[in-house]
Amino acid sequence: MSIAVDYYFAPQSPWAYLGHQRFWRMARAAEAEIAVLPIDLGGRVFPSSGGLPLAKRAPQRLAYRLQELRRFSAHLNAPLHLEPQYFPVAGDDAAKLILAVATRDGAEAAMAISGAVLRAVWAEQRNIADEAVLSALLAEQGLPARRLEDAHSQAAHERYEAATAQAMAAGVFGAPSYVIGDELFWGQDRLDFVERRLAQG
Repeated sequence: MSIAVDYYFAPQSPWAYLGHQRFWRMARAAEAEIAVLPIDLGGRVFPSSGGLPLAKRAPQRLAYRLQELRRFSAHLNAPLHLEPQYFPVAGDDAAKLILAVATRDGAEAAMAISGAVLRAVWAEQRNIADEAVLSALLAEQGLPARRLEDAHSQAAHERYEAATAQAMAAGVFGAPSYVIGDELFWGQDRLDFVERRLAQG
């Protein structure tokens, strides 16, 4: 029986961007099943867990965030604009699109479109709140254009709400977070621990 991982993230998170491909590679290597679960981090998770949006964080925390992004970008050889043109940006529509793809096309397709969305923000400076950009990302991943319509459905909205509620019930307070069994791993800098846990089966 393959191991299951609940993968919680925000589509506009730089940390999710930095960890996405590494997590996908290690999950594939472990033949793990990924539940791809974008969540409403700023709107619901932060208010329930004491998290603050960037605009409300102390200057020293903001400065350190930029240092860490620069370090990890260089360490991972992952191109990243520290202050991209379209950030902060609402991630709700992208999240619902990812969930629509997960439902209709499966986890692998959902991981592919998630990676494309994250790259769009941080490497390509594209506006993921723009429907035309989301449509282009679908086409670039070879996914059906009608997924955009699926993303606007009540079902997609309910899945987004359910994923967010599930994250909060699991104790998630930041993104990305990985839940394996009853263990929570927060942050792309904890992927070494995720890999060890996956190896245990």
